[in-house]
This record gives sequence, structure tokens and C-alpha cells, in this order.
Amino acid sequence: MWLSSSNGKTSAISRGNYYSPRFFPSVSSPKMMLYLMGHSHTISYQGCACQVFFYHVLGGTECFLYTVMAYDRFVAICHPLRYDVIVNHRVCTCLTVGTWLGGCLHGSILIFLTFTLPYCGPNEVDNFFCDIPVVLPLACADTSLAQTVTFTNMDVVTVACFFLILTSYCLIGFSILKISSSEGRCRAFSTCGAQLLSILLFYGPVMLIYLQPASSPWLGSVIQVLNNIVTPSLNPLIYTLRNKDVKLALRKVLTQMVYTSAA
Repeated sequence: MWLSSSNGKTSAISRGNYYSPRFFPSVSSPKMMLYLMGHSHTISYQGCACQVFFYHVLGGTECFLYTVMAYDRFVAICHPLRYDVIVNHRVCTCLTVGTWLGGCLHGSILIFLTFTLPYCGPNEVDNFFCDIPVVLPLACADTSLAQTVTFTNMDVVTVACFFLILTSYCLIGFSILKISSSEGRCRAFSTCGAQLLSILLFYGPVMLIYLQPASSPWLGSVIQVLNNIVTPSLNPLIYTLRNKDVKLALRKVLTQMVYTSAA
């Protein structure tokens, strides 16, 4: 996810966080592909713990990343002449390190609360990968405290980040509407449109999974597939379609396909 500031430079915030969205689907996808290929459907206790840890570390990092990128867009559009002063190298470094530290802290809290419980009962996870909503019910101890703290943590992180993103884009929208030329407004909306679509595709499944008290296992599995497979697959398409060369090449391919089918 690369962004350009108002002066044409690539945002250092985006460069520093480029790999988080790429690693995120890699947590659960390889094991799921093995399941679909007919391999063993088992996972070790340590492997399950690693899945939960990295899933929430990278998921939390991505939440913070989208928030920081929304702030980056806000400064670039609402204060373009002061962009290099406000988002300087020190600020970029602090925000980049902060997103990763925040994600690590988020994941560490959740993994501690989940895997310090004893697991001596049923060992069948009702999903295609390990996550807290399907792992906690397997514990043979009182999980009320772990559930309360865990879901409060996830709810606070998700809602707080989404509120900050929404605030940034509301301010961006007001600034765009003040632009006199239609070309300038279209260019500004195009700059933010790709990121906003990715944010909605990311936060939609997250809110459906973690912000509701209970859901059916079937619905949870479908939402997780959307969050882990579909959305990461769409992200490259969403961002590359903003490139004029990519759009031109795609138009040529589609035109050739139409002519070939007609012939």
C-alpha cells in the first residue's frame, strides 16, 4: 500500500508498514490450503498458539496502520504546504514503530490470557484455523475473565481506530468539498478512494466477528474466509487500478477478449 504525499513523494509511513498487510493472510492461508489438499486436519498446541499470536499481532498492526495512513492522508490533503514539516522523518519513525509495538502488545495480551488457561477437554477447533472465539470454549476452567478482558481489548482497539479513521476522512471530505475545480476534487477523491475501500473491506469482517456477542460457527467461518482470503486478494487490484498504465493494459486485454469472442 503505497501513498503519495502532496509533493509527489512516497509516504515514509506506508514504506515502513508495507509488509504488515502482506504477512497477515499468511498466518492462516498455508494451513488452510493443506486442509483443502486433503492433508491432516490436525495442528499442534504450539502451532495453534502461534497462529493466534501472529494473527492478532498483524491484525492489530494493520488496524493501527490504517489509522496512521488516514492521518497521513488528512495532513496531505488538508495541510499540503505543511506536510513535510508535520510528517517529518522523526514523526514517520515514531508512527511506524508505534504501529508494530501496538500490534505486538495487543497480541501478547491476548495470547497470555488465552493460553495460560488449562486445556484438558475436547480438542476440536470449530474453524479452519485457531482464533480466540473458537479456542476459549475448549478450556476446562472459568473463562469469563479471559473472555471479558480479551473481547474488551479487541473492541477498544477496533472501535478506537475506526473512530479516528472516520474522523480523519470526515475532515478530508469537508476539505475536498471546498476545492473549487472539479478536476481537483476528483483527484483528491481518487487518492483516498482506494484506501477507504480497503479499510471498509478490512473492518467489516472484523466488526462482524468480534463486536457481536455470539455468532454461528458457519457464519464465523464464512466471514473469516472473507477476511483472510478475499480481502487480501482484492487489495492489489484495488490499489493497482489507480495506476493509468495498469488501467490502459487492462482495457487492452478486455478489448482483445471481446474481439476474440465476437470472432
